[in-house]
Amino acid sequence: MSGQAQTTSDNPQLTGQLKYLSGEDLSVAASLLLQAYQDDPVFQQIFKADKEGYAQRLRAAIREELNSFWQNRQPMFGLFHGETLEGVVCLTRPDQGFSSQRFWHWRLRMLLTAGYVSTRQLIEKERLIEQAVPYQSYFMLTFIAVHPRYQQHGLGQLLVQAVDSMLTGDPDAEGVVALATRPEYEHFLSQHGYQKLSSIEVGDISGALMSHGRG
Repeated sequence: MSGQAQTTSDNPQLTGQLKYLSGEDLSVAASLLLQAYQDDPVFQQIFKADKEGYAQRLRAAIREELNSFWQNRQPMFGLFHGETLEGVVCLTRPDQGFSSQRFWHWRLRMLLTAGYVSTRQLIEKERLIEQAVPYQSYFMLTFIAVHPRYQQHGLGQLLVQAVDSMLTGDPDAEGVVALATRPEYEHFLSQHGYQKLSSIEVGDISGALMSHGRG
């Protein structure tokens, strides 16, 4: 996929411009993702939603994730209508060194912002996913979200199309995997060709590891 592409369909609601996120977009993207993922049961457990400061811890973690993705050139796309960011999708390549161990500087920054226990649990979540993936070479669908104001207009389909384009354009990648931690996430991915591989237990929370293979 090119750095900027107009994406439309027969449905007049499905319009938008997909662009690679720039460094200047990361703050707005982090705010959008915070709204989308603050009710995610895995993040609620890892970042202690029952304790004061949950939103700040989650925001800091998302910000560090996006900074790490951008610095290491992991694929991140924004769906824009004019200057308005309506949706975000982020992919990583664990098979190319961007694994649960990450890099020491990312781990240090995450420790300082999210805390030791939260950082260890986040790394453990990724390790469990990597162990369950059947592919040698693959994309990990880390974040996908549409701003609440623009939901129910089919924009999520455009973000999935961006993921499909990345898979199609990389002959080495065997598929895409994603962890669905809520029934609606699993249903959404199932509608777009993803199949359940296994269940992943993160503490007391169970998520469905979903997979979409090439072809």
